[in-house]
Amino acid sequence: MAMGGHESVIHTEGPKGISAAFAGPHAWCNEKMMLSADLADGIPLTEFFASGAFDRTLSIYAATFGGSDRRAVASMWSLFYFSCLTIPYVVAWTLERQILPIRFDEMTVALSADGLPRAFGVATVGDWRGEREQEIFSILSPLMDEHLATVVQHLKAIGGIAPKLAWNNAAVYIDYALRSAGTEPLNDQADAMTSLRLMPNGTPNPFFDCLRHEDEDGARVCRRKICCLRYLLPGIQSCGSLCALPSQRNQ
Repeated sequence: MAMGGHESVIHTEGPKGISAAFAGPHAWCNEKMMLSADLADGIPLTEFFASGAFDRTLSIYAATFGGSDRRAVASMWSLFYFSCLTIPYVVAWTLERQILPIRFDEMTVALSADGLPRAFGVATVGDWRGEREQEIFSILSPLMDEHLATVVQHLKAIGGIAPKLAWNNAAVYIDYALRSAGTEPLNDQADAMTSLRLMPNGTPNPFFDCLRHEDEDGARVCRRKICCLRYLLPGIQSCGSLCALPSQRNQ
């Protein structure tokens, strides 16, 4: 459905917010996703990853940990990248049925002084879909095909982390947003994202089995399949019950 009347999205004290969903508990998304025209220090993602800037950025971030394992540094960096990218995307769709335009080659990124992703810039506010119920991969396929697939390959080539680890890192935040963004948790959609071996188009699902929700000591816990390697970085807390490694859950 065309944008039409949805163009009157929220205003903040600064630039115009790109989604009415970015309000209340989700107002922080305004600082993570905005129009590229409003992100003055944004760098085109194609340039950032292809010019050597990403490699230098990982070195800057690694210095924070005294030159720790580069795979762990790249994995931790990707957690910030994926949270900044995927949560606003899911929030906008869940609350407003708004599909943000997240094509990799049309976006910019701005970095903090330590090299971590600070904000993303998009070319437009995207468009809206009228359907209230959607099969989850019809919503996630733009994010997966037009952005995540490309970033996962850069993380492998430059950061040295396996694609399975990178997809697992992204799945954590998508699962969280699906279960918490709306007035009612989208548990069925979140479960489908990780329980289906194949996507509807017949291709392998990179999110398959990335997360498992299990009963433990009378509580329902979410657990990763692959460890994010944060335990290799000094001063970084464990992710608790989410951790794939039993030895690290209480560290």
